[in-house]
Amino acid sequence: MTRPLYINDFAFHCILGSGSMKNCSAVLEKLKNAERGEFTMHDVAGTMRPAATIDPATLPAVENQIFDNRVNRLSQAALCQMDSSIRSAVEKFGADRVGIFIGSCDNGSEASLSALKCFKETGAFPEGYKLDYQRADFPAKFIAERYGITGMVSVHSTACASSASAFVSARNNIYAGNCDAAIVGGVDIASLPVILGFASLEAMSDKPTNPFSANRSGLTLGDAAVYFLVTKDECADLCVGSENLQVIGFGESADADHITAPRADGEGAYQAMLAALNDAELGASKIGYVNLHGTGTRLNDAMEGRAVNRLFGENVPASSTKALTGHTLGAAGAIEVAFCCMAMQNQVLPAHLNDGVADPEIPPVRLAHANEAAKDLHYCITNSFAFGGCNVSLVVARDA
Repeated sequence: MTRPLYINDFAFHCILGSGSMKNCSAVLEKLKNAERGEFTMHDVAGTMRPAATIDPATLPAVENQIFDNRVNRLSQAALCQMDSSIRSAVEKFGADRVGIFIGSCDNGSEASLSALKCFKETGAFPEGYKLDYQRADFPAKFIAERYGITGMVSVHSTACASSASAFVSARNNIYAGNCDAAIVGGVDIASLPVILGFASLEAMSDKPTNPFSANRSGLTLGDAAVYFLVTKDECADLCVGSENLQVIGFGESADADHITAPRADGEGAYQAMLAALNDAELGASKIGYVNLHGTGTRLNDAMEGRAVNRLFGENVPASSTKALTGHTLGAAGAIEVAFCCMAMQNQVLPAHLNDGVADPEIPPVRLAHANEAAKDLHYCITNSFAFGGCNVSLVVARDA
């Protein structure tokens, strides 16, 4: 018996723009037309690298100065689009029965770096600076403070799988009776420390990412925040849509093969997808679209291509939306759930953007092309494959 999470509302903010369950048409057009957001160049130790960063000046300031940093401003840009739904859930279930489960990797390193610079120059930290800015739970505490939530607060920092892991945690805790509703999602920024870290791993491309191409040369980082309001039962008084969107399959696996690299044969990715399908009680033939992890690195795309081809063959349309948004790390899993929801709501496929040069070493994967209509799309699977072989796959359904 499946244990679904019903999606009552969602909203996001990324380089493609803002969108929500009620209003996503502008971003959807960019997804189906393979229209990349505007990437900006950053000087990384003398080499210019692109990143899908959002101008902080365009983000709404957080009223509570304690929480006013770039990460929380980004969260606020998403949350303000679903304020009424969240506040209705808090009123319906009680502040202590709404949980917060999010993914995030870099919470406040920029504030800490600037504070350290100030300390070295003046001998004192800036007025008002707190080390709390870099606590893992800081972005979740902001959400709790914004809505007066006193229930569970949990932050996952499992690298690229963080917000996908948050969905698993939310499902488990809701069905365990620890909360009745949950805010689930993720937020991350392409901060200088993160850019430098990936550059040191030689994983960053010097041009926008080119996933599943023979010419791929690495990933491109990006900013994003995305949040969902979920429950275990249908809540007509909370749900803002009519498509009966659910997350119905939750699959995890652990490669334990290398500290950063994925297992080369794709076995861990395959097992995560298979576990998600089994949890959803679906056969692979039911899946109408695969949202690839698709980072554009040599190792990730090769192993994922092997796993996807093994499970789905070469007939199921697939794409990596990271070519359009950048790799948003802790927010990636959740924003790609949102893109799957949008695809099913509108019966269109997010297009795959690369230079069209296939890699003969990757088994064939059927990459969705621009302006491709979906065919009776009711089930999608989205993949998040992270450092340390932390693999999470989620099955998203419409009218299941």
